[in-house]
Amino acid sequence: MTEDNDDLTNDNIEHQEPQETITRITGMYKEWFLDYASYVILERAVPAIEDGFKPVQRRIMHSMKDLDDGRYNKVANIVGHTMQYHPHGDASIADAMVQIGQKDLLIDTQGNWGNILTGDRAAASRYIEARISKFGLDVVFNPKITEWQASYDGRRKEPVNLPVMFPLLLAQGGEGIAVGLSTKILPHNFIELIDASIKHLQGKRFTILPDFPTGGIADCSDYNDGLRGGKVRCRAKISQLDKTTLVVNELPFGTTTSSLIDSILKANDKGKIKIKKIEDNTSAEVEILIHLPSGLSPDKTIDALYAFTACETSISPLGCVIEDNKPLFIGVTEMLRRSTDKTVQLLKQELEIKLGELEEQWHFASLERIFIENRIYRDIEEEDTWEGVIKAIDKGLQPHIKHLKRPITEDDITRLTEIRIKRISKFDIDKAQQKIDALEEQIAEVKHHLANLIDYAIAYFKRLKKEYGEGRERKTELRAFEDVDATKVVIRNTKLYVNREEGFIGTSLRRDEYVCDCSDIDDIIAFTADGKMMVTKVDSKTFIGKNIVHVAVFKKKDKRTIYNMIYRDGTKGASYVKRFAVTSITRDKEYDLTNGNKGSKLWYFSANPNGEAEVVTISLRQVGSIKKLKWDLDFADILIKGRASKGNVVTKYAIKSVELKEKGISTLKPRKIWFDDTVQRLNVDGRGELIGEFRGEDKLLIINQKGVVKTVTPEVTLHFDDDMIILEKWIPKKPISAIYFDGEKEKYFVKRFVIENENKEESFITDHPNSQLEIVSTDWKPVADIEFTKERGKDRRDNETINLEEFIAIKGITALGNQLTKHKVNQINLLDPIPYEAPEETPAEELEVVDEETVTKDSDNQSESKSKESSSTKDNDDNSDFGLDDKGQVTLF
Repeated sequence: MTEDNDDLTNDNIEHQEPQETITRITGMYKEWFLDYASYVILERAVPAIEDGFKPVQRRIMHSMKDLDDGRYNKVANIVGHTMQYHPHGDASIADAMVQIGQKDLLIDTQGNWGNILTGDRAAASRYIEARISKFGLDVVFNPKITEWQASYDGRRKEPVNLPVMFPLLLAQGGEGIAVGLSTKILPHNFIELIDASIKHLQGKRFTILPDFPTGGIADCSDYNDGLRGGKVRCRAKISQLDKTTLVVNELPFGTTTSSLIDSILKANDKGKIKIKKIEDNTSAEVEILIHLPSGLSPDKTIDALYAFTACETSISPLGCVIEDNKPLFIGVTEMLRRSTDKTVQLLKQELEIKLGELEEQWHFASLERIFIENRIYRDIEEEDTWEGVIKAIDKGLQPHIKHLKRPITEDDITRLTEIRIKRISKFDIDKAQQKIDALEEQIAEVKHHLANLIDYAIAYFKRLKKEYGEGRERKTELRAFEDVDATKVVIRNTKLYVNREEGFIGTSLRRDEYVCDCSDIDDIIAFTADGKMMVTKVDSKTFIGKNIVHVAVFKKKDKRTIYNMIYRDGTKGASYVKRFAVTSITRDKEYDLTNGNKGSKLWYFSANPNGEAEVVTISLRQVGSIKKLKWDLDFADILIKGRASKGNVVTKYAIKSVELKEKGISTLKPRKIWFDDTVQRLNVDGRGELIGEFRGEDKLLIINQKGVVKTVTPEVTLHFDDDMIILEKWIPKKPISAIYFDGEKEKYFVKRFVIENENKEESFITDHPNSQLEIVSTDWKPVADIEFTKERGKDRRDNETINLEEFIAIKGITALGNQLTKHKVNQINLLDPIPYEAPEETPAEELEVVDEETVTKDSDNQSESKSKESSSTKDNDDNSDFGLDDKGQVTLF
């Protein structure tokens, strides 16, 4: 090659782009990923429906059975032994074993196994010990009916599935994340599972719902049988220790005391709730004390804890199991049915194996008796060969074996030859027959069980309940929840300001007019002088429109707040009056409350939190020959309609001013309040039992079994204790009658009293620990029946009926009362009261509220409003300023 060629070649090499090697991995990726996904699903994350175990859990239980000698074994030793079967590290085995141990069902633990309440981890596996529990030995293992397979390295045998004869998966629960799917099966109550299994065997319908080891309260109305799409809401059990202290005694599932406290502190830092401090006194039982600032409502704080912290959690169950090496999505009801049916089949296999063993025992016992009783062993003395011995014994047995249930085999004869001379010499025919008779009884019993397999299975489950059900009662209280409206319970953590002239509202306008405290999740409603309204989310600065006349926090579905307004239609049109409520809107949409003509203007506007109707004075301009220049308008004469109504005509002439003359009273009907026992909450939606009709000053009377009475303002945020026995509308003059046992004097006392201190919680029985309330009544004339205890040597006294009103006069709440009787009392019952016509309350004036959805533009309603005596006044300009009174009512002059 020439030099030129060499240069050309070198130049080509220098400028040549590097060649890429393309390796297509599509096929490999497809195969490898599917192999990996299948392995994770089948061998790691998802439990099998047959026994409820994941592979690692099954291998742990099998290893513990291998090592079981009745004593505790170091967990580290069990983990090491399990590694013979499980092809993964010791950490994953130890963690899985701790999880099983914390469920307190299959493993009897010793040492520090962690705490599911606080989230504390277990001690290292070399420090803790374990053995299989009695329940585990009873329901999990039976080598005779277990199917075996080679371990991962082929050196040992491990079970394909353990013969679990109990719905273990539902009792323990299970959770796992695989590739492309996951599973979350919630734990259920031990006793309820057994009861459900029995109902299934009896052909009855059943329902099972979760029960969590941490207790708490659960709403399972959307459980959906544990299938995808279901939801379980869990709440901590919070009670009021005193007026400034709340106590958490039970946790929602999936939380710990640490995570719960952290969530409360974060909510406090964000201003959602307000607390003073938190104390964690948890040891064997949960006790978290939440101290509140004075003046803060404990009931609202409880709702706020549910709304903004981990005191309420939502769990989405997903029933996924492995069946025939494939994932199966299945509900908990079907899981229980399959588990119960599987248990029946396993019990059948056990009985069949036991029957075979008993029949073999009976067969050989019968042969042995024939062999010894007929001295057949002497027939082999002359035989020199083994075949001769076998034939001689077989020949000697033939005349005596007609009653046997199967033919004699060579193995049977071989066993006969192995009987020792000592046994033959001490052979007792009567004992041998007794043994055979006992075997026959056992065989008959097993055959009876096989013939009545369902009854046998039911008896099996009842035995499990009797032996292992003690102390496994339900821990989680089932109750329906009402959604907590976050806007009603959030702490007002910021201040709202308004620049009326420029038309801005927001939390950053600190140099402008202060409106009220609000929270960062509130909606704000604002009205402008041109009759426009808007509801918007609270923000640092938001433009509403110039000349704002009213700003407030908006309450959705609020039918009690009534807006009164008088406006001019257009620049020269008539003036109208209207009253309306704003219950629902589209956020950030501008609503025109006038007739929509340009130049419309508000003459008067007020917002009334309880539907108050004031009286205003209307003055007209002196134009032409108008005779009546001034009169009063009472808003009580105006019907409450929808915000879209046009309203009633006030006047066709030009108004000079509208001034407030006198404040009014509520024109709304008393509010009906119901108590829903299902959710233990008050409501105004008609759910549950009607308590009564309440006006603004009315209160609720609450009495509990501890003898504590209080009156409270009825609010839907109130919480009620489980021991509440009376909840009704409080009538101040109506006496309360009670019979109680005084623990110190050991006598029964009667007292009648009226409540003198409103909003104060007071006890009306003595504070001795043995004092207890027997009966309490709020009837005007209650009657009680006393049943006396029979005294020794005397006839039983007849029952005595007493009229409590005649027995004792009304005294103070702290009075001891009058002694009921000197005789020993067996029982006290409250009878029907004596008829009494209670004095009627004088109702306030009521006006009907018209739903805004049924009202349209009221263009035809132009009747003149009621007028009063007229008089002339001074002229005022149209561009007057606005006046705001102490009630938040805005008057336009």
